[in-house]
Amino acid sequence: MSQAQPLKFVSLLGSLRAGSFNAVVARNLGLLAPEGVEVNALGSVRDIPHYDEDLQAQGFPEAVLEMGKAIAAADGVIIVTPEYNYSVPGALKNALDWLSRLPDTPVAGKPVAIVTASPGAIGGARAQYHLRQILVFLDGRVLNKPEIMVGQAPSRLDPETGSITDADTRSLITAQLSALAEMAIRQG
Repeated sequence: MSQAQPLKFVSLLGSLRAGSFNAVVARNLGLLAPEGVEVNALGSVRDIPHYDEDLQAQGFPEAVLEMGKAIAAADGVIIVTPEYNYSVPGALKNALDWLSRLPDTPVAGKPVAIVTASPGAIGGARAQYHLRQILVFLDGRVLNKPEIMVGQAPSRLDPETGSITDADTRSLITAQLSALAEMAIRQG
């Protein structure tokens, strides 16, 4: 990357469990990012209350405002999430619902990459499909390729050490971050 300023990406983790496979991926994004790209984690979806229009009428929760500001200031977003019941976790959907209601929706026009990891063979593909549908409403610009669906996660990720043990998975994540960077530069 020949950027004068580094690109700043934020990551949104859809898992609540500290030792989740997806948390391992999210914690390694900064280490796998190409030169000229910084990745910072957003606040936890755990800190966002259930969406309620009555609550919104009293004012947006601070956690939502902070997340929205960070996304608005970023050059791109990386969503890392497990698949729950063939879809996205409720806590992630809830966070996206809140973000969609902020004035000047922060995800609108923003380059977005999606990563899923699962013990199953297809690595969260159905969650990615639903997340892409949700992001249409938020007007996010989803990166199409390379897609990352880490299947058979226990053979590729180690929650105990926090490492991605599979070289191909590390390379693919770096390639995706590079593609997201190129997309952000083109849009910038």
